[in-house]
Amino acid sequence: MTSPDGWSDRGWLPRVWAPGAGSVTLHHGPGGIEASRPMTRLEAGWWTSDVALGHGTDYAFAPDGADPLPDPRSAWQPHGVHGPSRVFDPRRHTWTDADWTGVDARGAVAYELHVGTFTPEGTLDAAIGRLDHLVALGVQLVELMPLAAFPGVAGWGYDGVALYAVHDPYGGPAALQRFVDAAHRAGIGVCLDVVYNHLGPSGNYLMQFGPYFTDTHETPWGWAVNLDAPHAAGMRSFLIDNATRWLRDFHLDALRLDAVHALADDSERHLLAELADAVALLAAELGRPLSLVAESDLNDATMVTPTAEGGLGMTAQWADDVHHALHAWVTGERHGYYGDFGDAATLAHALTRVFVHEGGWSTFRGRPWGAPVPPGTDGHRFVVFAQNHDQVGNRALGDRPSARLAPALLALEAAAVLTSPFTPMLFMGEEWGARTPFQFFTDHAEPDLVEGIRRGRAQEFAGHGWEELYGGPPDVPDPQSPATVEASRLDWSEPEHPDHARMLTWYRTLVALRANEPDLASGDLDTTGAVAAPDGTWVVLHRGRLRVVLHRGDGPTRVPLGGTAVEVLAAWEPLEAGLQHVTLRGPGAAVVRVSEEDR
Repeated sequence: MTSPDGWSDRGWLPRVWAPGAGSVTLHHGPGGIEASRPMTRLEAGWWTSDVALGHGTDYAFAPDGADPLPDPRSAWQPHGVHGPSRVFDPRRHTWTDADWTGVDARGAVAYELHVGTFTPEGTLDAAIGRLDHLVALGVQLVELMPLAAFPGVAGWGYDGVALYAVHDPYGGPAALQRFVDAAHRAGIGVCLDVVYNHLGPSGNYLMQFGPYFTDTHETPWGWAVNLDAPHAAGMRSFLIDNATRWLRDFHLDALRLDAVHALADDSERHLLAELADAVALLAAELGRPLSLVAESDLNDATMVTPTAEGGLGMTAQWADDVHHALHAWVTGERHGYYGDFGDAATLAHALTRVFVHEGGWSTFRGRPWGAPVPPGTDGHRFVVFAQNHDQVGNRALGDRPSARLAPALLALEAAAVLTSPFTPMLFMGEEWGARTPFQFFTDHAEPDLVEGIRRGRAQEFAGHGWEELYGGPPDVPDPQSPATVEASRLDWSEPEHPDHARMLTWYRTLVALRANEPDLASGDLDTTGAVAAPDGTWVVLHRGRLRVVLHRGDGPTRVPLGGTAVEVLAAWEPLEAGLQHVTLRGPGAAVVRVSEEDR
């Protein structure tokens, strides 16, 4: 008996999709080349072999007599993305999470991390040693930046080319199983960032096997993945099988889908809707929630509308407008896409209605953009943040807000995110005000590609307000330099310093308040309000009986709250609480409860 993924009692029976090939040869043994044997053609472009390979066996495929190439669905690439694949049996791990009932991404406190720079060792096993820190913080879902195998050792992972494999320098596929198992024992779910809109340029051999890409559509990375041209079924199943495999064989709880607006698909049924339904069926089979979180630039709630109602069925989506409104108001930055943001009223709008661009003009895009979020939409379907890998790492210097903002303003940003009606996400180290940057880094071997990346980064940051921000032309870090990677590694001694320890305590306090106060835990946008000061120095977020005061001014400032009494639940700095107001001495934030008479 052979399982759908090729496993039999004798081992794994190799198979590969190569619809245009006239022949495919299986190579296997040490280095993937010791023995070879022709494969047999099946229906729908698939090829298979009756040679059973055991766990740990190296192998490769040679279509039409070409040089042996790695398996497009390889789970293990210990020789790098250009070398042979290695058989990985996911059944070998003895799971200890039988009591794990799962976690829904909606409303969960999420924590994004990059495995390579999260710890000094830069591995999944080393990250297990930091799970206690996340438990103490109150994290419910850890989001791992992409793990799909990519060239070299160091990188962000968005140029992955072996989408079924786990980057070997991080520990390979077995290490991911160990990490997920340990996280579940600690009470934390795991989300994996996956990139389906493109593959990286180095080590991408898919087109030598079949029409995985099409020139019918163009993307920022060239040809689009083939979702609607002839033989599109092969690529669609490649992606859907990939998603369900991570959730099934690695016990993951969620997937974050990178830049889904770049998934060009004119099919009658969009790939995302098909994927959403496939994941829903798997969730029913496994008996635990499984989530799909989309990064979408479209500002359209159709993304998170159930497929039964004509939507694309994503569980949640990132909401960049909330970040932009918060960041521009606090920092005063107006370059690039921050041009339409920056005043207190815009922040109040974003904190209650999600999208700032909801059909009106977008100066950055030069066209009308977005649509309003329909009434009754759950706020937890939108993921918000003050920092993430993009908003830090895609700055010219990869500098965090902590490089420019006083601790009180960092505390303000934390309060805005963690008390919002949305799903909050933190970026690794943010919780203690980490001073280490997160810079863009790669590890390519091809000189022309390396030079192109260096030149592209320098051109990207020429102008657009960066010179004014940095006081001159920014000295963009060399993406290929090992020093860029080392500079981006978290410094775990920082939380021991008093200033950082105080910030960490503030984050823990806010997360605990969110867990214990039903008004803060709610995602009800219809009962969430916000008021902005006429002079733009403060915003008050209304969350049921709670008021979240965000004060950017140098103060002292009296902020009216209404009601007849005010109970302070948390405050960055001591403040005066009156019958219907609070007075803040300077910038910062406070969470207060007003009296019943206010309702």
